[in-house]
Amino acid sequence: MTIIEKAPAKINLSLDALYRHPGGEHEWKMVMTSVDLADYVHIDKSAAIHVTTDSGFLPEDPRNLAYQAAQALRAAAHVNAGAKIYIEKHIPVAAGLGGGSSDAAAVLRGLNQLWQLNYSPEKLAKIGLAVDSDVPFCVYSQTALVTGRGEVVQPLGPLPNFWVVLAKPRLSVSTNTILNALDYRDDLARPETETVVAGIRQQDFPLMISGMANALEPVTAARHPEISELKRRFLRYGAAVAQMSGSGPTVFGLCQNESRAHRIYNSMKGFCQEVYLLRPLH
Repeated sequence: MTIIEKAPAKINLSLDALYRHPGGEHEWKMVMTSVDLADYVHIDKSAAIHVTTDSGFLPEDPRNLAYQAAQALRAAAHVNAGAKIYIEKHIPVAAGLGGGSSDAAAVLRGLNQLWQLNYSPEKLAKIGLAVDSDVPFCVYSQTALVTGRGEVVQPLGPLPNFWVVLAKPRLSVSTNTILNALDYRDDLARPETETVVAGIRQQDFPLMISGMANALEPVTAARHPEISELKRRFLRYGAAVAQMSGSGPTVFGLCQNESRAHRIYNSMKGFCQEVYLLRPLH
């Protein structure tokens, strides 16, 4: 029996880095949501853990987050079973969209079925935190306020109606490089996360976007000016707001009007090769 798990991309409607813990982990406060761009993770029984992908960019050994997730779950459950894991990639790699974390979360959900563990999402999220700070959110893959080191996931309910246009420039960004360069003494681009949360709960799109920002954006944009140019073009073409996702380099624009979203998509296609017109997942 093959289990197929959908692994959606995520975007950060707000991202605030509050401080660094003594152990080096960052304290986060962010609003995240999933969009209808997804990898598909195929899982079969096997004596050992094997990971393959259709991407030439991803490792297929213990460096892969999906492999690490399988190892972590096997250790937590004290089982000797393995799995053959094949990842069908659609989410751009090293793009700030959480593709690796979402694949890892999909492995946790799929192996939970395959190995008949009956673990709750809360328990899977706790196990996933050891793999990456985005994995707990990706276990749920629904709009949420995420705090702590990434382990506190508070679902926020349905979003206001809007469209998402993603543009990923021809460059890759290492999250670790950006986080290592993050200086909490700098004037970071602080979001008003409570305003974003209030806008979601009140189904008020203008209120939601008024609080949006990404504290990592100035750090990444200082190294890659393409990010600021993408933002300028999104706003020029009619997006209500434009922002970098995660540690970048993907930039997204939001708007409520479908025809405008299509115009923005077509305009961005003339400037950037990887552009996606999407809806948030509900």
